[in-house]
Amino acid sequence: MDLNLLVALDALLRTESVTAAARRMNLSVSAMSRTLARIRDAIGDPILVRAGRKLVPTPRALVLRGRVQAIVAEAQNLLHSGKTLIPGALERTFTIRSSDAFGGTFAARLVEIVRDAAPKVVLRFAPQGEEDVEALREGKVDLDLGVIGAMGPEVRLQMLFRDCFVGVVRQGHALARAEVTPVRFAGQEHISVSRRGRAYGPIDQALEQLGLSRRVPLVVTTFYGALVAAATSNLVAAVPRYLAESAQALLFLHVFPLPVTTEPITISQAWHPRFDADPAHRWLREWVRAACKQKPQD
Repeated sequence: MDLNLLVALDALLRTESVTAAARRMNLSVSAMSRTLARIRDAIGDPILVRAGRKLVPTPRALVLRGRVQAIVAEAQNLLHSGKTLIPGALERTFTIRSSDAFGGTFAARLVEIVRDAAPKVVLRFAPQGEEDVEALREGKVDLDLGVIGAMGPEVRLQMLFRDCFVGVVRQGHALARAEVTPVRFAGQEHISVSRRGRAYGPIDQALEQLGLSRRVPLVVTTFYGALVAAATSNLVAAVPRYLAESAQALLFLHVFPLPVTTEPITISQAWHPRFDADPAHRWLREWVRAACKQKPQD
């Protein structure tokens, strides 16, 4: 068994190009072509086929891609797990997927922490969309941060902290001048935060149990959009407490506890087990935890 074929197959499936895979493995194009032929013979499948001017993976290749990448990464971790990490010499770009709320609150804080220990490390924050485990499996995303749902049994999940939603209004708003009761709260106009455009949510359900309802004339897709809208109008927003506290002074906001009970939220970090034994990745996870333990004003 030639295990180098797995490394070559990983390169071919990642790049979908014989030329790019050859460059990745420091081989000539002809040598990589011969290796592809050996892979095809071993698997009994063409793996990559021509479609116009490019190569595309076969269905069999798509099935194998995630498993091959995980096996190659595990082998690399096995060979390098005994090495001592020297953060000051580490040159690496970590891709972190998070909401704008988490990134805006903790990204700069994390950079300050990491920069002192590893000045050559770059943190690249990618936006959340339709979260899927494939990006973690393929190594396109190193860490998922935020409120994370089910992503598959193999994904590692670690809680960072628990939080709750709070209300925010501009300074001088009517709700900033007296106790916020459910009746006073429901009597104001509100902002809903929903990537799907929904104006109804847990707050509305809690108000209904008290025989109340609220009017939501504005729906935005991000918590930062809600904060800016609340700071420049008489609208009321509900955002995670960690975000409200970090933006309170900057946007001249008044923050108050919600007069209704909503479920707390759990902020976690998630990663694929291919990175479990990677000293650099483990080092990053530890610093993320440290950044989340700091208070917004620290």
